[in-house]
Parts: sequence; C-alpha cells; structure tokens
Amino acid sequence: MELAYDYPLLSMFWTMLWFFLWIMWFVLLFRIIGDIFRDDTLSGWGKTGWLVFVIVLPFLGVFVYVIARGRSMGQREITHARAQQAAFDDYIKKTAGDGGRPTSADELAKLSDMRARGDITDEEFRRAKDLVLSETGSSVPPGTPTASATH
Repeated sequence: MELAYDYPLLSMFWTMLWFFLWIMWFVLLFRIIGDIFRDDTLSGWGKTGWLVFVIVLPFLGVFVYVIARGRSMGQREITHARAQQAAFDDYIKKTAGDGGRPTSADELAKLSDMRARGDITDEEFRRAKDLVLSETGSSVPPGTPTASATH
C-alpha cells in the first residue's frame, strides 16, 4: 500500500479508482431504488421494507436485494423499456397520421358517393375506378367535378 503513495501517478490511479467505484455505487443504489418503485408485484409494505433496508443498511441492503431479486430486475427493465417504446410509437403514429394519403377503399367510397349524387357519369366512375384499382393515378380523372366543388 505504501508503494502506491510513493509515486504520484499511482496515487492518482488509486484516487480515480475509488472515485469510479463510488460513482458506480451510487448508480447501483439509485437503480435499485428505482426498481423497488417500478415493481408492480411488491405490495406497499414490501416496497417500504426494501426501501428502509436499502437506505438504513445500504451495503448490506443493496447486496441482499441484488441476490434476492437481481434476476427479475432485468426483466422489469426490459418490460419498462418496451412499454415506453410502444407509447412513443403510438404517439408518433397518432401525431403523424397516415400521411394524409387516402386508401383505395376510401377513394372508391368517395367515387361511389359522387356517382350516387350524379356528379360523375357511369363511364367516368368506371375509368376512375380502374385508375384507383391499378394505383397508377389519382382517383378522379382530370376535369371531373369533385365533391368539394359541388357543395
């Protein structure tokens, strides 16, 4: 142990090592506290008991918690991450929508409605339907009155 303090470089190494271990200890402590609160299978008394054990006797509490419940910590973390990703994906889908592009079923329903109102003839309906089904053009041929133009 004296050899480490005879040389300034080794002294700096030991200081950095202890600092790193101290930081890692706090990261582990806070992950365990977060896991205690995240676990839905624990009752309120169970969460309180583990929390008191981890705070009052931190070294022993953390090591016992990791031994007793460490295997399921990873599973709870994965479940939480998947739930967050699903919520984020749902938010993006809801916000972005489908890009504003109607499906072919929507276009056919719109064409059928236009034909029923008399806005387009049967021949125009057939050509527009062929275009929609082939997906090579727009649903309404050029020069055909649209639903918004008649209202």
